[in-house]
Amino acid sequence: MRNKLYLLILLALIAALATFGIASARGAAQATTTEPTPTVTRTIAVNGTGKVYLTPDIAYVTIGVHTENKDAAQAVAQNNAQSTKVKEALIAMGVDAKDIQTTNFSIYPQQQYDQNGKPTGDINYVVDNQIYVTVRDLDKIGNLLDTVVKAGANSIYGIQFDVADRTKAQSEARKLAVVDAQAQAKELATAAGVTLGPVQTINAGTSQTPIPVYEKGMGGGGGVAAAASVPVSTGQMVLQSDVYMVFAIQ
Repeated sequence: MRNKLYLLILLALIAALATFGIASARGAAQATTTEPTPTVTRTIAVNGTGKVYLTPDIAYVTIGVHTENKDAAQAVAQNNAQSTKVKEALIAMGVDAKDIQTTNFSIYPQQQYDQNGKPTGDINYVVDNQIYVTVRDLDKIGNLLDTVVKAGANSIYGIQFDVADRTKAQSEARKLAVVDAQAQAKELATAAGVTLGPVQTINAGTSQTPIPVYEKGMGGGGGVAAAASVPVSTGQMVLQSDVYMVFAIQ
């Protein structure tokens, strides 16, 4: 009897394990068959460029007054007198006072050397005063440069041309960049024999090419001879917008 009981218990355990194994296998099979297959989206990626050409209508110029003297106080006084005359000349030319900004004022001792490069023991005090001027009437810029030089400016560090309001031009450049990107994507899709789908992503950026710069003199305290009228050409600016676009392939 005892052996029969052990046999029945053993058979029951085997049956239970078999049932559990079948259920696990069915569950795994169902999980495998019901798990969604990941969808791969085919895409075409392109870079588009849009350019707008602009004529500058504003200019920024840095004008400096450089003086040297063995006496520091005299060097400053001389510089102040020349700088004041330069500012007065600018205002007389029609430049608004709010468009004249002092960007640097410095004074420092400078050791003097003989022709052999040896220190002489003499010290000169160097004073530099630089002002940043916004010029809104470009027709006057040539005469303005002559006028400030005659008034006492002896360093003009360069002219930077710009457009006061670039909002409309930037918008136009972005639109042209998108049109360019779309044209490229369509061309690629046609060549590949596929149909172009909707836009997936788009990134845009705007840049500006180097602005023409005119330099009349560069620091160092050297005098700048005034001409009858400085010829200044504003040229053109190029505003460029770039877009990166990704299109789906249907």
